[in-house]
Amino acid sequence: MDSAATSQSAAGANAKDATLIYRQSRWTRLTHWLWAISLFFMLLSGLQIFNARPQLYIGKQSGFGFNNTILEIGAENTNNGPRGFTAIFGHRFDTTGVLGWSGPPGQETPRAFPSWATIPSYYDLGTARVVHFFFAWILTTTLLVWLIAGLVNGHIRRDLAPRLDDLKRLPRDVIDHAKLKFHHTREYNTLQKMAYGGVLFVLLPLMIITGLAMSPSMDSVLPWLNEVLGGRQTARSIHFTVMVLLVLFFIVHILMILAAGPINELRSIITGWYRTDPPAKHAEPTERSA
Repeated sequence: MDSAATSQSAAGANAKDATLIYRQSRWTRLTHWLWAISLFFMLLSGLQIFNARPQLYIGKQSGFGFNNTILEIGAENTNNGPRGFTAIFGHRFDTTGVLGWSGPPGQETPRAFPSWATIPSYYDLGTARVVHFFFAWILTTTLLVWLIAGLVNGHIRRDLAPRLDDLKRLPRDVIDHAKLKFHHTREYNTLQKMAYGGVLFVLLPLMIITGLAMSPSMDSVLPWLNEVLGGRQTARSIHFTVMVLLVLFFIVHILMILAAGPINELRSIITGWYRTDPPAKHAEPTERSA
């Protein structure tokens, strides 16, 4: 559908129902689903890669001669048989059945993340790396194009950059979200702008940068990158931490969709059409392009 046809459709829809607006462009919807799919495969293949060395360190080096481990997932023999454990900054937790030691009853194996949480489900580091890097390049390319397009067409400045009025409304937005009280308007609210901005301009770029820093082939191209990040092991730890933060964002994102009205939210990101509150209740600008 071209822009003229879209405008005619929007005008027709608004003539029938002023609360139904065309909120998300085709490009916005396409990149949203490409990023969602890419992050899904990168997460599960990344956990498989992590299983090859289920420890995280801070610094440029690691091994028995260094005391810089911040996370370790493994298994050990005890008086009660093999048990899985997770150690975070020296504090150890029993995670048998999920982390460290998992599998069907009677067929458990030592494994950091269980088979149902990795791609592939069986141990295959080579395949995991192929899947991981394939979707990483899709994510990187589309994000770069999106950033350039967003700067050129004003989408980032107009729709995502928090303004002074947004910051003034932040306390009220926090209270409304805590009460599960949502306003369906054309514009993103302050918390949405801050959350999306944090993901798009901080977490995703940081994940890409640390991913490049872990690649030995990039040492000759960007030899300074590891030094800036504090070493390859530190970059790996940051990469893992960003992954955890993205998973937490996804969980909150889904919970907010369910609380705000899943049919309306999904229709917006699938078809572009979004139902707002009645105009008399919230006076909002009538034009927006994504």
